[in-house]
Amino acid sequence: MVHKGKSTTTKDEIVHRLRRLDCCAVSDALDKLGLSGVVTGVPQASGSKRIAGRVITMKLAPGEPPPGPPRHLGTTAVEFGDPDSVIVIEQTSGVDAGCWGGILSLAAKVKGIAGVVADGPVRDIDESREMGFPVFTQKLTSRTARSRIVEKAVNEPVTVFGITTNAGDYVIADSSAVIFISAANVAKVVETAEMIAGKEALMAKAVLAGTPVHEVMASNYEFMLKG
Repeated sequence: MVHKGKSTTTKDEIVHRLRRLDCCAVSDALDKLGLSGVVTGVPQASGSKRIAGRVITMKLAPGEPPPGPPRHLGTTAVEFGDPDSVIVIEQTSGVDAGCWGGILSLAAKVKGIAGVVADGPVRDIDESREMGFPVFTQKLTSRTARSRIVEKAVNEPVTVFGITTNAGDYVIADSSAVIFISAANVAKVVETAEMIAGKEALMAKAVLAGTPVHEVMASNYEFMLKG
């Protein structure tokens, strides 16, 4: 089992700027910059708030547990986490087994971790809903991971929903999309998204002031991503 790159507890200004945006503005920024990373069709299974943060990765698959004292999957990721973190899980083995559960959600909430994005089945979702802990996933299950899957690595590259992401990259998720942004590109993506959001705020202000919407959107919207 690989455990690398423990998350820091230093406040990340990029995370806090990203949290003031939404996925639509970030998606537009990626389009403008010619970058990929947008995943649609991943519902928010619990919680009600948009999340954003630095990625902590976890990879799960069938196999033998690592040598040494037993350690439940997910616990290392939670211990690495802080309020600027989002845990991203790859469990694409096809085995119907929970890659995340209620006790882990509780522990992550206690640590202040922003949420979880899971490409794989999640169990105990009612518990996560009751505590308001954000989990994004396409699959739910009641089946335990015990004797089915094990933790293969933490903070190694994972591929989720067709996107490869690394520990220390960034993710934002809301009802529109889940978006992964590489650490190398995040500063320019956030800056571009802030510019787009600022233009849209001015457009909304114009609509509220009585300007016909076709006038507001004609050139402002159609050419927003050009140049």
